[in-house]
Amino acid sequence: MFKHECGVVGIVSELKNTSYDLYFALRSLQHRGQESAGITVYDGKSMKTIKGMGLVDEVFGVKELMELKGYKGIGHVRYSTTGKSTVENAQPIFARTNIGHFALVHNGNLINYRKLRKGLEKRGAIFLTDSDSELILHLLAFSGQSDIISALKEILHKVKGAFSFIIMTPDLMLGVRDPYGFRPLVLGETEHGPILASESCAITLLKGKIVRDINPGEVVVIQNKGNINSFYFDSPTPKMCIFEYIYFARPDSYIFGQNVHEFRVKLGEQLAKEVSIDADKIIPIPDSGISASLGFSRESGIPYDRGLIRDHYTGRTFINPSPKDRSFKVRMKLNPIKSTIEGKKIILLDDSIVRGTTSKIIINLIREFNPKKVVFLSASPMIKNPCYYGIDTPSRNELIAAKKTNEEIRKYLNADELHYLSLEGLKKIAGTRCDSFCYACFNGEYPVKADYSGLSKNIKACEGKQIKLF
Repeated sequence: MFKHECGVVGIVSELKNTSYDLYFALRSLQHRGQESAGITVYDGKSMKTIKGMGLVDEVFGVKELMELKGYKGIGHVRYSTTGKSTVENAQPIFARTNIGHFALVHNGNLINYRKLRKGLEKRGAIFLTDSDSELILHLLAFSGQSDIISALKEILHKVKGAFSFIIMTPDLMLGVRDPYGFRPLVLGETEHGPILASESCAITLLKGKIVRDINPGEVVVIQNKGNINSFYFDSPTPKMCIFEYIYFARPDSYIFGQNVHEFRVKLGEQLAKEVSIDADKIIPIPDSGISASLGFSRESGIPYDRGLIRDHYTGRTFINPSPKDRSFKVRMKLNPIKSTIEGKKIILLDDSIVRGTTSKIIINLIREFNPKKVVFLSASPMIKNPCYYGIDTPSRNELIAAKKTNEEIRKYLNADELHYLSLEGLKKIAGTRCDSFCYACFNGEYPVKADYSGLSKNIKACEGKQIKLF
């Protein structure tokens, strides 16, 4: 499966302590990153940061949240894309510069990071991490401007790629989204003040109201008293990540102007229109295949049933990279229901097929319970290309659809039938907005070209210790 990107949140509150709201918001965004978590707060005098490796609950307890007293703050959960999986690269990132001190959280990937970093190092910049997010801080410091707004207007034209980030200064909270709008960023309003978040689920958890998406190419400026204004630094050219709808975002979230669950139901309905299958029941691969399976069942008339029970206390299958570890973890994570499977012609539906290794393990696990037939469905088209816009994907050589035909993949998976949703069908679901999405992982048509020669991508798990910055 593709690795998630990151989740960001920023809150300005009338309360004296907003750390608990930041904590709960990050919990709701945990699906977007499980390597590290961090929070920075401002109390009117200074900024304090606590961050560490692991899940939100592993980094923050009552003691840590009591230390983080401030009326506004930002938070981050991370998966590494550019930069190693170490505590040094955990966010938020804090800096004291000639234009003031501020903290930053970032979701995305800057594809011209290497070039810009070399230029800054020649000018004397000293980088403490190998994360592309730190680059933004240095660009701001070297801008030559006297305030953060002027600096942003200057440097945002220099960075290329995917970036939805939040900057907190003593006076302002700034939400920025790249001109293509690759990654989501939502503005909301709670009882105690405004909130920015990667997904609306963080807003609604805090009983807030969704105001709107931050538009591509827009900077939203929130003052300490909650007053909000905005400006555009570039003309919007929307190419939003369609995979946010297919897999990344939580089903209850509203992103890019639509509910995620409803979009996934339509994926299943469209897939049922494209293929005709003789089966007794359709079984989702939990949890990402549930919504599409409901849609397939409604459209096809094939009964929906639960045949795999997920153990939610087992981490995601790709955290352990070796095939042996992955196989064992899948068996821990998914337990088949024998009476649902035995002697039945079943359909298994998942959101996508990336390497194919996990799908193969699941099918072989199902076959231990003697089904009459196993059909495997993908609620997305064939993934043939890596992503450069904030997702740590396998190389093209590791993507099974990049080197095998549908029939070869079917045999590898040990399925009786294999069907993918067509790219045309996916665009049909996107409707009148179909040209506003990025489909590069399917068709190789990248909105912005990337050069990753020489860049290190280390996704090995790291246990780093919790650190505190004062």
